[in-house]
Amino acid sequence: MAFVFNIEENQDKIDALCEFIDQKKDIPGALMPVLQEAQNIFGYLPEEVMDLIAKRMKIFPAKVFGVATFYSQFSFIPKGQYQVSVCMGTACYVKGAQDILNEFCDRIGIEVGGTSEDLKFSVIQTRCIGECNLAPVVTINEDVYAHIKKADIRRIMRKYK
Repeated sequence: MAFVFNIEENQDKIDALCEFIDQKKDIPGALMPVLQEAQNIFGYLPEEVMDLIAKRMKIFPAKVFGVATFYSQFSFIPKGQYQVSVCMGTACYVKGAQDILNEFCDRIGIEVGGTSEDLKFSVIQTRCIGECNLAPVVTINEDVYAHIKKADIRRIMRKYK
């Protein structure tokens, strides 16, 4: 699914980012904090914003894109209001995490790493979150769900509808 970034609707956010860039652009290594701030402001890094960063910092767009794609913390699509994270660490995986991940994706109607069209849900797989005794584990934003079974997913999702 393609998300459309509307510059006019985001002008206040763009102005805030430009102000931040102007404060940082002459500091060595400023690109990383600028990208982080842009993602904090917009929730993701639209292409238009990366182009703006390049112009404002007087660097090549390829450099901005290269840094942004190198680090997994950056997203190029909006994140949903509810971020479903399924732990795929060893303990969770052997206890059925892949089936749980697939069930969330099927119910929401998106692929892993995607966001629903209504921007309500994103689904990602994570590595070990350090709660192996609760395997398999799912987090939705700050909520933690332990010992999840496929049959639990419908009930869990009702809370977020």
